[in-house]
Amino acid sequence: MAELTVVLMEERHLDALTELEAVCFAEPWTRAGLAAVLGVSAAVFAVAELAGQVAGYAGMHCVLDECYMDNVAVFPRFRRAGVARILMEYLIAEARLRGARFLSLEVRPSNAAARALYAGFGFRQAGRRKNFYSFPAEDGLILTLFLQKQQQTDGERIEE
Repeated sequence: MAELTVVLMEERHLDALTELEAVCFAEPWTRAGLAAVLGVSAAVFAVAELAGQVAGYAGMHCVLDECYMDNVAVFPRFRRAGVARILMEYLIAEARLRGARFLSLEVRPSNAAARALYAGFGFRQAGRRKNFYSFPAEDGLILTLFLQKQQQTDGERIEE
């Protein structure tokens, strides 16, 4: 089996990622939306390639010491082969390199596979956004992975 590699998203990936978005999401990012993050210093979008083919991608935005994951998507034919895990490892490492205190994301409560993946990395539920998703309507669970020890502030202890 060919080796899976992770590279930063480039223009050459946009057509495949636009197709992947349409396969995976009810409200997919457009090609223009994906292109808009190219070259943005706050954006980290990584593509997993297997034998020259796009297998999946993941992206996040980091502002100051906070990172927020936008998407993780894997083509169905490449699922259950560790692609999402490798992409998550890449983004978490990149968030640490950027000095992020935490990485947060939203996920559908019904997406058991994604929730299990995130839990395996230590993400914990930090909140819930009512009616966050459409088609079908569903809340969004806010999951957070703390990357640095949190300090006490004004007598409050912030959980790690």
